[in-house]
Amino acid sequence: MPPEKTALITGSASGIGLEMARILAEKGYNLYLADIYEEGLRITSRGLAKAYPVDIITHCIDLSMEDAADRIYEDCLLKNLDIEVLVSNAGFFFFSEIAESDPEKAARMIRLHIHTPSMLAIHFAKAMKQKGRGYILMTSSVSAYKDFPGIGFYAASKSYIKSFCLSLRHEMRYYGVHVTALCPGATATNLYDPNVIDVEKGKRWGIMMEARKVATAGIRGFFKNKAVVIPGLMTKLMTLVAILLPGAVIYWARVLWRRLF
Repeated sequence: MPPEKTALITGSASGIGLEMARILAEKGYNLYLADIYEEGLRITSRGLAKAYPVDIITHCIDLSMEDAADRIYEDCLLKNLDIEVLVSNAGFFFFSEIAESDPEKAARMIRLHIHTPSMLAIHFAKAMKQKGRGYILMTSSVSAYKDFPGIGFYAASKSYIKSFCLSLRHEMRYYGVHVTALCPGATATNLYDPNVIDVEKGKRWGIMMEARKVATAGIRGFFKNKAVVIPGLMTKLMTLVAILLPGAVIYWARVLWRRLF
């Protein structure tokens, strides 16, 4: 693999990560795809290899493990890969009040959304700093802009990612490394439990964006060296409303919901 043209993408077996892999392959990047879903990686790799003249490495790994970032970094060193693009995208979602949350599920989310992206940044930002070039994209969420009861762990972890990403951006820009936080709203992917969220209806009503559009906005944003990318006009408007909405309104809306349902 040409070392200067390798992109590492986590959570790349489906959804936004898959679309990012496709876009970067279109741009001529060789790919290092990391995900927990082995069959999804196999299908993704086979499809991309047929469509684009790029080399693809897949790494089936549970990215919520404590040493996941170390394993990926060591594998890249072993394969003599020079990662020019790092996309930390892997994530999952669940609804629950904090007091009622499954402790293991909450711990897994914290490791996946916070620990692993942070450790990947340490490993690969150091190399990019030494080279004086590189791109880092981290998938946060519009939920990072407001306290959201019912998805407390998700929103808080995405808030960390946005803050961490912006701090990293200020540190790395002097060295010629672009760092961008992608903050999408609801996106039509398998992130959501179909028994709880009707994704097709969300798309029809314009509440959910297509994964391809979100991925395109994110990659275009980091190549243009944007600090934060919020894809879609509707998402921007909803984010502004959420920011301006008083906390008391959220509280009483939740009280009303609890009493009615």
